[in-house]
Amino acid sequence: MTKPSLPDLLHAAVSAVGGTERPGQAAMAEAVAEAIDDNSHRLIQAGTGTGKSLGYLVPALAHGERVVVATATLALQRQLVERDLPRTVDALHPQLRRRPQFAMLKGRSNYLCLHRLHEGAPQDEEDGLFDQFEAAAPTSKLGQDLLRLRDWADETETGDRDDLTPGVSDKAWSQISVSSRECLGATKCAYGAECFAEAARERAKLADVVVTNHALLAIDAIEGAPVLPQHEVLIVDEAHELVSRVTGVATGELTPGQVNRAVKRSAKLVDEKIADALQTASETFERVMELALPGRLEQIPEDLGYALMSLRDAARNVISAIGATRDKSVHDEDAVRKQALAAVESIHTVAERITNGSEYDVVWYERHDRFGATLRVAPLSVSGLLREKLFEDRSVVLTSATLKLGGDFNGVAASLGLSPEGVEGDDVPLWKGLDVGSPFDYPKQGILYVAKHLATPGREGTRGDMMDELAELIEAAGGRTLGLFSSMRGAKAAAEELRGRLDNPILLQGEETLGELIKNFAADPKTCLFGTLSLWQGVDVPGPSCQLVVMDRIPFPRPDDPLMSARQKSVEEHGGNGFMAVAATHAALLMAQGAGRLVRASGDRGVVAVLDPRLATARYGSFLRATLPDFWYTTDRNQVRRSLAAIDATAKADGE
Repeated sequence: MTKPSLPDLLHAAVSAVGGTERPGQAAMAEAVAEAIDDNSHRLIQAGTGTGKSLGYLVPALAHGERVVVATATLALQRQLVERDLPRTVDALHPQLRRRPQFAMLKGRSNYLCLHRLHEGAPQDEEDGLFDQFEAAAPTSKLGQDLLRLRDWADETETGDRDDLTPGVSDKAWSQISVSSRECLGATKCAYGAECFAEAARERAKLADVVVTNHALLAIDAIEGAPVLPQHEVLIVDEAHELVSRVTGVATGELTPGQVNRAVKRSAKLVDEKIADALQTASETFERVMELALPGRLEQIPEDLGYALMSLRDAARNVISAIGATRDKSVHDEDAVRKQALAAVESIHTVAERITNGSEYDVVWYERHDRFGATLRVAPLSVSGLLREKLFEDRSVVLTSATLKLGGDFNGVAASLGLSPEGVEGDDVPLWKGLDVGSPFDYPKQGILYVAKHLATPGREGTRGDMMDELAELIEAAGGRTLGLFSSMRGAKAAAEELRGRLDNPILLQGEETLGELIKNFAADPKTCLFGTLSLWQGVDVPGPSCQLVVMDRIPFPRPDDPLMSARQKSVEEHGGNGFMAVAATHAALLMAQGAGRLVRASGDRGVVAVLDPRLATARYGSFLRATLPDFWYTTDRNQVRRSLAAIDATAKADGE
């Protein structure tokens, strides 16, 4: 039997989902197939509307070996598993003569734990476990969430938190879930045979395509204990997010509350002397943290160093002692011991990492009004880790709408541990970049307007001229505005000010769930939606409700961001341009994602307005503009108001 051709398979899949074949999608599918066949790596930029999911799923399914697809957002995971994969598998079945299986796999804490549900959660003050359903008042929000979870446990087939609608608070979920460290293991657990997390792993082992998230991919790479099944091909979608997700997984933290909980959980399981040593170390650490001021610690202060060494040593002794003791008087002793061990091991790991003082780690204090001080440690760079762990023994395809920064792939490639394109050498993974473009006609569909006449934004204080400009733009557009702010404080200030000045309803992130806000924004063209980071990349509202996207300023990292400033300094010490490599690259990625909110369909029209003159006047402005879609560019404020008014009039005439 002749092997079906890739164009025929792609045609069948696109028809099945009711889509339109795009030249960019075909080029992407060919590039993915080529990478799989010759076991090489690709970075593929595929603009909004390309249909990139099918661009990689079709060649992956045709290949026949196991493929892992890792995404950053829950929305895309759901789209793949609930829509794209079922339809594509059905469409390809007649030609492939087989029906590839697919499954979703997440970290253990995403699944309901039946042991926790039935036997209880750890209680810090008393022996053993307590019944969290009895402890929470049924009238409280927590109590209501827990009762709903108990009912849901009887009907869910997956136990996956994301299948629970509406969702519950993190606090409620933590009562009925466990981390991989806390898990008893299927063979020791009374509920092992029914375990949702184990069932998900078993499904993944049998699947041809495993859909997971960046965090689990990072855990699989960093911790060395394989979580994902063996696979020949890795496809990383939303790859612009990968470095920050891997950094998050590789970041450790210590707080006095966390240490205190570990002390309480382990106290009854070890002899008094060992327990007292951890208690004393905990109190010393708490005293140091009371005086902690936010910022990077280039050297570990003597008092903190002493407190961490005491914690490390006391935690090590507790870990050894817990491993050697049994206490049958404790209810469900194995679970209690595992919970305590996980809590103490976590403290030991972070304390040891900071006291070892690697030059490749950044350590800093953070301070929160409600929760007090946190000590954090993160890798200066994850590029070496990614080069070593990601690109070995498999073909890797990384794709996103934004991978080219300033006109080429080399900036993103460097953050992934890759050399510039075409550079060969020992231990250097070879890769090729491909930009398949976008089906949209950006110069005709959108305008990039830079408010060159405004004052340069300072670090503090309200920007009166910016508020006036924003109000005028919204009025010209008739609402229809997505306001992207570089800080929550900026978003709140703008919402408060403009609610008093304009008739348009203004929704603010945090005042309702994100899904609800986006639904309300899409439903009423007069409405505006203001918010911060998750809105820069999480909003998909085609049509007349989103015809003006405003960025209040270039979203550089804060100058006092410990990790970003450390990374910038490191690049400079090695002879590079730290500002361009770190701050400008960070801003370029966010701006490209933000600008991508405007044109989501071939009929969309509108304006991206940047209320920061530096995009037009600063030397790095051209680098940032080269990263954005190829909109028609202007700094003429009167022209942009006329254009917005015309777009508004057309939308009204078309009956919206």
